[in-house]
Amino acid sequence: MSDSVTALAYLISGTLFILALRGLSSPESSRRGNTFGMVGMLIAIITTLLLTGIASLPEIGVAIAIGGGIGYIVAQRIAMTAMPQLVAAFHSLVGLAAVLVGVAAYLDPAAFGIGTVGDIHAVSRIEMVLGIAIGAITFSGSVIAFAKLNGNMSGAPIMLPARHVINLGLLAGIVVLVGIFYITQNPAAFWVIVGLSFLIGFLLIIPIGGADMPVVVSMLNSYSGWAAAAMGFTLHNTAMIITGALVGSSGAILSYIMCKAMNRSFISVIAGGFGADASAGSSGPKIDRPYKAGSAEDAAFIMKNAESVIIVPGYGMAVAQAQHSLREMGDLLKKEGVSVKYAIHPVAGRMPGHMNVLLAEANVPYDEVFELEDINSDFGQCDVAYVIGANDVTNPSAKTDKTSPIYGMPVLDVEKAKTVLFIKRSMGGAGYAGVENELFFRDNTMMLLADAKKMTENIVKALGH
Repeated sequence: MSDSVTALAYLISGTLFILALRGLSSPESSRRGNTFGMVGMLIAIITTLLLTGIASLPEIGVAIAIGGGIGYIVAQRIAMTAMPQLVAAFHSLVGLAAVLVGVAAYLDPAAFGIGTVGDIHAVSRIEMVLGIAIGAITFSGSVIAFAKLNGNMSGAPIMLPARHVINLGLLAGIVVLVGIFYITQNPAAFWVIVGLSFLIGFLLIIPIGGADMPVVVSMLNSYSGWAAAAMGFTLHNTAMIITGALVGSSGAILSYIMCKAMNRSFISVIAGGFGADASAGSSGPKIDRPYKAGSAEDAAFIMKNAESVIIVPGYGMAVAQAQHSLREMGDLLKKEGVSVKYAIHPVAGRMPGHMNVLLAEANVPYDEVFELEDINSDFGQCDVAYVIGANDVTNPSAKTDKTSPIYGMPVLDVEKAKTVLFIKRSMGGAGYAGVENELFFRDNTMMLLADAKKMTENIVKALGH
């Protein structure tokens, strides 16, 4: 394949990737965006495979069969509730791939056209070690994120003594070693960079608590893109450079948007929970407080006689897989003449867009789904706020309790509704940020203590009578 044809094919694939990102910006065009992305990746893969000197066809076939088989099995078995940790796991694989490519290029630079052992091209040395460093940080950080999201580690911040001094020291050490490697190509400097990069990835993510995990997921997505872009320079692969840059920049923008939605400092989050307080929110043992409890029949009667209902989905809905019964409930209410809307907080769930995907899966009309800034003013005129599995994003103490780890985070103003129906399995346990929700004990709140799906299904039955 000639260089001009290769360049054209990569340009087409890059254009399709850009169209894919544009399509993914809206639920209505997301399927089209996914299609553009898949076609673009197919063109990039075929073009790369047709280049000479990559590997033998049997080797390529075996690699594709193994990777494709694993991907197919995972896609078939993974539940939507496990999607956030799956994304974190995939980020770790991208980071590890970048490290392995960088190490291979260091051990056999001639095969990559970047020089010889001990005499690697100057620019390639920087590209290579930067790709390895970012990839290693992405890998180890994503492993910690996966463990936190999957419940293998506590979601609470783990504050190490002098963590900021340690992190800054390690980062400074990596920068110095990159300079040493650039000048001397010292093997010891290279391998120490690899080791320190893996270490700092762990140390950066361990102090970040559950409330900030959606930002961490998007941040690691950005890291994986920059690692891929750096390796694209090492491999002289235009498609990797374009794709990595798109993923890196879009992930960084998304992380910034998420931080803004949570009133978090972008720098503080990527610096490993800088400013977080391990004691925040730990105000001593919880005291039993009175609350109102209701049944499915009570909830059905209240909503059936309301003029407007705003549904607030959260991670509890995802765990219970209640989105389909929720849509059915909404359809029945609309038949009764009730106005039904859905309110989505930017960090509801465990990853950006988690709730939007679930509602789209249940065929909830897109024009009924609103983001926080578009619907928050409606709660004051709303008859019923139906909160299904959302906790931290509805907690009014985020506005008043300065000791709370979620203080300052914009929340949905559900407490302003005339009646709040709050589904929760039990009164025990707190949200992912480890904070008890003051909304439970408000006079206008009725607690519906049950599994989210079962409670919604029972409400549907009551509405149908």
